[in-house]
Amino acid sequence: MEISAAGRLEVRITTADVGKRVSVRSLIEHHAPGEKFTDTVGVLTSWDNGVLLITRKSGESVRIAESTLVAGKTVPAAPARRRGPAASYEELARVAARAWRPVESERLGGWELRAASGFTRRANSVLPLDAPDAPLDEALDAVRRWYGERGLPAYVQTATGAEGTQELLCAELEQRGWVREVTAELWVGPLAPIADRGDPAGVVLSRQADEGWLARYQRKGVSEVAIRVLESGPSVWFATVPGESAQAPPAAIGRCVVDGRWAGFAAVEVDPALRRRGLATAVMAALARQALDEGASAAWLQVEAENAAARALYAGMGFAAHHAYHHYRAPEGAAAAGNRSS
Repeated sequence: MEISAAGRLEVRITTADVGKRVSVRSLIEHHAPGEKFTDTVGVLTSWDNGVLLITRKSGESVRIAESTLVAGKTVPAAPARRRGPAASYEELARVAARAWRPVESERLGGWELRAASGFTRRANSVLPLDAPDAPLDEALDAVRRWYGERGLPAYVQTATGAEGTQELLCAELEQRGWVREVTAELWVGPLAPIADRGDPAGVVLSRQADEGWLARYQRKGVSEVAIRVLESGPSVWFATVPGESAQAPPAAIGRCVVDGRWAGFAAVEVDPALRRRGLATAVMAALARQALDEGASAAWLQVEAENAAARALYAGMGFAAHHAYHHYRAPEGAAAAGNRSS
């Protein structure tokens, strides 16, 4: 915390610092013995009516009464990464978007509205990498109308925890009643070590998601639209470990999209009866070798915060979290109002 020359803690932030990353110490109103203060680090997303709103890296919003502040200062926009390839949020967001393309999209200034008949939130949400070409409320109304015309709920995908992410937009959406439904993280790591970790001898690679691959894929009832999304991307590969018989579903599957220096992994799934046998590692090793052959050197993937098994697997492969991303859904009343105005 900030300490003056006299040794006192000082509050060195003001309302002018909204939008900056800050570190504050505040009094705990009903504290346990020995827990008088709490520290909060994140982006100062608002300071209104004597209350600070700070959005942490995870996307969690913390409200702090101005009267409880003991110390505060601005800090660098994002801490330096200690592991994995260096990358900006915008670079990774664009790479991830190219790896999972919608079947329909439209620009709203710096926002991309994406739709794919409801197959996954990622392909059916707004990607706001720059400012829209209208004031925020007008832009959100246009978003609700656009998705309403397609019979879809309106979602906005945001990110937190890295330089250039959208903590301020998260706060604006929450103030307007948009509800955060899903939070996940994008992890990055070096590609070459993944290729050396498993034995890919029994893994079959293909350019298409065939019936066997789809039989193991966790999303049931996959439509033609879903297949179009799955097969979208600059250079897409599907990995399959055959089952014990020709009629059995595959023992394991995976998907990788190669895009310049990046290889993006997804849909790594293993027959529950065959887990802990190294099949997921073998699938990723085979895909990593293919990506290396195409000139990639870095890897990324997305993992939900609650998936402890996947997080442990990927951490062991050298991956580390880069930023969190979230999907905000429009409130029902607002969505209806937007539809009426179309």
